[in-house]
Amino acid sequence: MKKTATLFIATMLIICASIVSAFAQRSPLERVWYNQEKTSKIKVFLATDGKYYGRIVWLSKPNGTNGSPRLDEKNSEEKLRSTPLLNLLILKGFATTTDANVLDGGTVYDPNNGKTYCGKLTLKGNELELRGFLCSMSIFGRTSTWTLAE
Repeated sequence: MKKTATLFIATMLIICASIVSAFAQRSPLERVWYNQEKTSKIKVFLATDGKYYGRIVWLSKPNGTNGSPRLDEKNSEEKLRSTPLLNLLILKGFATTTDANVLDGGTVYDPNNGKTYCGKLTLKGNELELRGFLCSMSIFGRTSTWTLAE
């Protein structure tokens, strides 16, 4: 009986330590963020390739005027215009730099105009600065500040 209780306690301690370790290693970037206009929430996550991605997980207006889900109607690729905006991947392939709060080398898709830009993400506390720019000329772009949603 004493051996069983000791084994149970040891097992529970190992499980608890594993759970705490898993949460401790999660990047502060891996959260849900409001876009600057607060019309959508984007979940930033670390994928198995070691890079960061972002997916739209909430829209203030998820449905169009006809009641059906809003679509990626402005996509430059005609075959993708029937893709729903909800769950659309808009951040792709961002990698950490020497500064743990800066991600670079990824792309940003803007469903408002259907264009893809190069991008840079900078974490500043509860804000995430997204800089989108023309890939050939980084001086031509704009910065949007996202705020922590959850």
